[in-house]
Amino acid sequence: MSETSTAISNDASRASDRDIACLTARISASETLDERVRWIVQCVPGRIGFSTSLGIEDQAILHAIADCRADIDIFTIDTGRLFAETLDVLAASERRYGLKIRVLVPADNDVEAVVQRDGVLGFRSSVAARKACCHVRKVLPLRRGLANAAAWMTGVRREQTAGRAGVPFADWDADHGVIKLNPIADWSLAQLNAYVADNDIPVNDLHAKGFPSIGCQTCTRPIQPGEDIRAGRWWWEHEDGKECGLHNNSKRKVGAR
Repeated sequence: MSETSTAISNDASRASDRDIACLTARISASETLDERVRWIVQCVPGRIGFSTSLGIEDQAILHAIADCRADIDIFTIDTGRLFAETLDVLAASERRYGLKIRVLVPADNDVEAVVQRDGVLGFRSSVAARKACCHVRKVLPLRRGLANAAAWMTGVRREQTAGRAGVPFADWDADHGVIKLNPIADWSLAQLNAYVADNDIPVNDLHAKGFPSIGCQTCTRPIQPGEDIRAGRWWWEHEDGKECGLHNNSKRKVGAR
């Protein structure tokens, strides 16, 4: 990206460290989320995929995308175990913004294989079994959703967990071969809540019932006062930095292609 051009290479796989740095600077210098979304669309050639979990962070980004009428491919992953409240948000969002959110589902044979091997609730037997379930229900559908995309937009925030404290606005995701964009990486929870309230954005009813982070119904509980924001995810596990496999912070090494 040069001073005379705001767009990165037409081949996202050749996005240089300087491209990423310039895109990061554009996003961080923008005063509003709408401006950040507009810069992303202007700077990144090719399809931009936005994978929404329909949680509060992603609802804020969805609002900005709709407000800007940005040409971004919006999709969500229905794992087959979502809360009814999450599906309610999906329907409410489509009505509110007059857009269609693509719904991706895991392959039947993949789900059947892991359930046959580990059991219906086998994902609670070990971290490895749980990650295998997440891989089938989330990671593989995400790969399909990002196939041939130039960039991937998410609602990850630094404040969510200690493991996400260093999340950049833009980076290279080697696992998926895309530029990964986190336009609200620097937002606090207070800033997020204010944006949602000011714009009357539809959110999951479970957020008001102690669920700051919402995944599958079988794997999410409300948190207790003083607990980490993601303590309700896979609560039977005790390792730090619990993730489902979607956000592994896989970076390209400096200078690599």
